[in-house]
Amino acid sequence: MELEMNWDGNPSIILGIKTRFGVSLPVQVKDIGFTGVFKLIFKPLVPEFPCFGAICYSLRQKKKMDFTLKVIGGDISAIPGLDDAIQETIRNAVEDSITWPVRKVVPILPGDYSDLELKPVGILEVKLVQAKNLTNKDLIGKSDPFAKLYIRPLPDKTKTSKIINNDLNPIWNEHFEFVVEDASTQHLVVKVYDDEGLQASELLGCAQVKLSELEPGKVKDVWLKLVKDLEVQRDNKNRGQVHLELLYCPFGVENGLVNPFSSDFSMTSLEKVLKSGENGTGVIGNGNEVAQKRREVIIRGVLAVTVISAEDLPMVDLMGKADPFVTLTMKKSEMRNKTRVVNNCLNPVWNQTFDFVVEDGLHDMLIIEVWDHDTFGKDYMGRCILTLTRVILEGEYKECFQLDEAKSGRLNLHLKWTPQHIYRDS
Repeated sequence: MELEMNWDGNPSIILGIKTRFGVSLPVQVKDIGFTGVFKLIFKPLVPEFPCFGAICYSLRQKKKMDFTLKVIGGDISAIPGLDDAIQETIRNAVEDSITWPVRKVVPILPGDYSDLELKPVGILEVKLVQAKNLTNKDLIGKSDPFAKLYIRPLPDKTKTSKIINNDLNPIWNEHFEFVVEDASTQHLVVKVYDDEGLQASELLGCAQVKLSELEPGKVKDVWLKLVKDLEVQRDNKNRGQVHLELLYCPFGVENGLVNPFSSDFSMTSLEKVLKSGENGTGVIGNGNEVAQKRREVIIRGVLAVTVISAEDLPMVDLMGKADPFVTLTMKKSEMRNKTRVVNNCLNPVWNQTFDFVVEDGLHDMLIIEVWDHDTFGKDYMGRCILTLTRVILEGEYKECFQLDEAKSGRLNLHLKWTPQHIYRDS
């Protein structure tokens, strides 16, 4: 059952807000108003009155929430950014505590109703790859972007990336893990901010992706358009895009789904035996126990990249065409390779293969750039950035990639992964 409810009140709620300077401010919350659609669940059905054992209630759709903040003995507006920061924190905490899939269980009859409570159903692996064409908020220089990601907007469930200074096209290459409680209704939200030092950070844009759009066990590579507000869909301003790699791994699935970020991924039978046992103690062959340090498997291997061809490259030469070649760089190891130059062509064919020894495949990335060769230098034509999660998971794949930072152009690549498993002490 779903019903719309309105609530208005003037409670006296005093919060102790601690600033980053260590100063505690008493803040009063008053004039609270709330409108929303609540979902009521009557379970389990029983043969005695009132015919159900418990009531579950949860906020299904929030329509409006208002309240007023006041610093006791002062003016909250005197501290720049404090009012907005406190309002967002309070709003997120209140909404998260009652918004579906979070639910409150009210027992009506005696019994065990633990099966009605919120439980994790899977893990979402997120790679924050990069962003492009971000808005410049700084008068001198460029924005200093960082990102916050969450499924539930509580401080302890929100992940924050590192800050990339003075860059409107930052590359983060950071991995985060989130617990999923209802893949059919939850979203992953990413918000990109400009770091302002001691002042409050300024929002550059936000985006979200429905977890229901993810196929379990399959890597999904997405570019999300940043908007000003996720609830107001009337923003036509170009605020840039953010690039994510997503992998949803549900619990209890026995159809061969694997999580490459799990320490058991691609381990041989012997490695699993060596790793089994508490505190890293394993049993080998004859049953003798050997004390070992607790270790984790890292994904080491050889990445073979075949640069097949490019299509519809932009014209950069005065005579109307280009002399393109491709450079390939592993970000962590800085290993580099490049193709030959194909003269006077916008649809070049290379068919060249390059091998890279990768020490930590899940946390490295391949940066591929296309350049125009000139007698006295080179001109940049575009790039694409690839993480290695998909090729590690699938073994190999072939795909056509759109060039970023270019008016046109596509790059045809074939990637193949040959694993070489090793251990690293942790």
